[in-house]
Amino acid sequence: MGCGRVGSGLAIELEAAGHTVAVIDQNRESFRRLGPDFHGQTVAGVGFDSDTLLEAGIEKAGAFAAVSNGDNSNILAARVARETYGVQNVVARIYDSGRAEIYQRLGIPTVATVLWTTDQILRRIVPEASRSEWRDASGTVQLCEVQLHDEWFGNPAHLIDTSTPARVAFITRLGEGMIPNLHTVLQEGDLVHVMVTEKELEITNNILSQSPEANS
Repeated sequence: MGCGRVGSGLAIELEAAGHTVAVIDQNRESFRRLGPDFHGQTVAGVGFDSDTLLEAGIEKAGAFAAVSNGDNSNILAARVARETYGVQNVVARIYDSGRAEIYQRLGIPTVATVLWTTDQILRRIVPEASRSEWRDASGTVQLCEVQLHDEWFGNPAHLIDTSTPARVAFITRLGEGMIPNLHTVLQEGDLVHVMVTEKELEITNNILSQSPEANS
């Protein structure tokens, strides 16, 4: 939802990656930003209206990004997508970063404008096992953002250190980075960044993709 600079860029990148994309915007003129090579669906309407969402194929959607220029519209549309239509990968853009904690408690991952990049949205609506963020000069050690099985949340962060070859470097929580200590508990919505060697990345991903009990 939203075909401004961010929305149009996101739609183009997703389509280039092989995904089927539908774009919603109230202003038909906004679709010009998609260019002549965009082959996805465009729907003129309000992004939290059920008829508009159904026309855009929300019932078959694997992900939904609300990136209009209105906080309230984005949150409302994201909640409708998640709660009414059961879309699992949902993210909302916000301008007021002070409201991020409230939105996170509603179960909607948010990205404040000051932190916004297309890459951050892609991480949330097209999850991958891990995403490399830094490598040492030899390419042996990586800093990676990893995806966790839901049952890791509620456990101490150091459980990752004792259960995998990786070490937790830091956690991004509600848009802010933090270095965990022995008392830090993983919370739903946390982005976990670990240091791991190239040869041990696959086994780390395999362990984290399962519940902690499965590896005990």
